[in-house]
Amino acid sequence: MYKSFVDCFVRTYRQVGFQGLYHGTIPALVANIAENSVLFMSYGFCQQVVRRLTGKDHDTVLSTVWSVVKGVLQSQGPLGMYQGFSSTLVREVPGYFFFFGGYEFSRTLFTQGGKSKEELGVFPLVVSGGFGGACLWLAVYPIDCVKSRIQVLSMAGKQSGFLKTFYSIVKNEGFTALYSGLTPTLIRTFPANGALFLAYELSRKLMMKQFES
Repeated sequence: MYKSFVDCFVRTYRQVGFQGLYHGTIPALVANIAENSVLFMSYGFCQQVVRRLTGKDHDTVLSTVWSVVKGVLQSQGPLGMYQGFSSTLVREVPGYFFFFGGYEFSRTLFTQGGKSKEELGVFPLVVSGGFGGACLWLAVYPIDCVKSRIQVLSMAGKQSGFLKTFYSIVKNEGFTALYSGLTPTLIRTFPANGALFLAYELSRKLMMKQFES
């Protein structure tokens, strides 16, 4: 559809203007608020489990989101809402391992000067968050590419499984097609996840102070 990131940007801007770049922002924000609430709750829970196990307890252009949902339900039924679910699951489990693993690894590097992780400032947290986001996408981008292709094909009435879609992409477009669009994704993810982890750490510390007082 698009030749590159720049081509996509220019054509979108010409067709629907600057505001077209933000179509779908509201449902994306709602979904991200819910997703990150659960995500970081699970992150904190897993941290507690690890501490206990290691003995360290102390330490829209065309339509609105609702019309899309209605259209999917009418054409494919409730199961249509789960197109690409298996590939999403395959992506998310290892993806968040690299996400939080990369974040913690980077924070550990910043503590080599004698500081603890709790004493790290804004810059180390932003860099560590961005590094974690980059690790996630580098690890799972091919899976995400296949997942997205499955969802696009389903909208055209074509049903294909994960392995069949993967094989079709590699056979017809080459292995590099699995990484198409990786560069703008990395450009986006570094500041976005840097800000995400910074907000998480600052809000966590603030709430901890409130609870302690």
